[in-house]
Amino acid sequence: MKSVYQLSGICFRYGDAWVLEDIAFDVMEGEMLGIIGPNGSGKSSLLKLLSRLNTPQQGDISLRAVDLTLMDQADLARTTAMVPQESTFFFPYTVAEVVLMGRTPHLRGRLFEGRHDIDVVREVMRWMDITGLGDRPVTEISGGERQRVVIARALAQEPDILILDEPTASLDIAHQVEIYHILTRLNEERGLTIILSSHDLNLAAHYCHRMILMNKGRIYAAGTPSEVITEEHIREVYGCPVLVDAHPVSGGPRLTLLPVKRKI
Repeated sequence: MKSVYQLSGICFRYGDAWVLEDIAFDVMEGEMLGIIGPNGSGKSSLLKLLSRLNTPQQGDISLRAVDLTLMDQADLARTTAMVPQESTFFFPYTVAEVVLMGRTPHLRGRLFEGRHDIDVVREVMRWMDITGLGDRPVTEISGGERQRVVIARALAQEPDILILDEPTASLDIAHQVEIYHILTRLNEERGLTIILSSHDLNLAAHYCHRMILMNKGRIYAAGTPSEVITEEHIREVYGCPVLVDAHPVSGGPRLTLLPVKRKI
């Protein structure tokens, strides 16, 4: 497989505080890469660098061998789409209008969307099973439905790479599995390269091909889910005892939290 992203010596800080240090890895074409780690470990900051919402103070990020900082913004938006951790809508746009916003990078000075833009929107709404919500205000649908709408808006950009920051945060378990199932289908059937962060280690391990474990702004471990999700790694990074065994269906790692007895 070819690499789509190449990161080397990445360091990033907000003010005087370094939040990422000496980050180096490649993202491979067509893979589903999960980034895990405790709160404050640098996951969201790393995703923002990949989508060029922020720029590192040190190091280099290349997208298909092109310096990310030199890419035209519209060209980047047609290649990479970002789904943020939280999406707030203050105006009651319809679901179809929100998804249509994803076509902005393709308008190239046009005032109105054309037939192809409408066809793309209809197609991604079908992928995300939200066609029936098209006329509904986005402010009046459920959290799971809204997350599918936001992903559809990103897919309307027709990207090769989809970046998601905690795509299942605040969703119930049924909607969490649904979102991961959709992402897997997009990866397998549409060939999208998917990079996501997650606090749910079991879900990420079950669906991702490869994982990166972050700790205090650095890469602590990287590899297959079985190589990254180990009792030693989780104990050292998260500071809690766990049991890791084989999932009875997938055979991948399954993590179980163990009770901790503490004096009150």
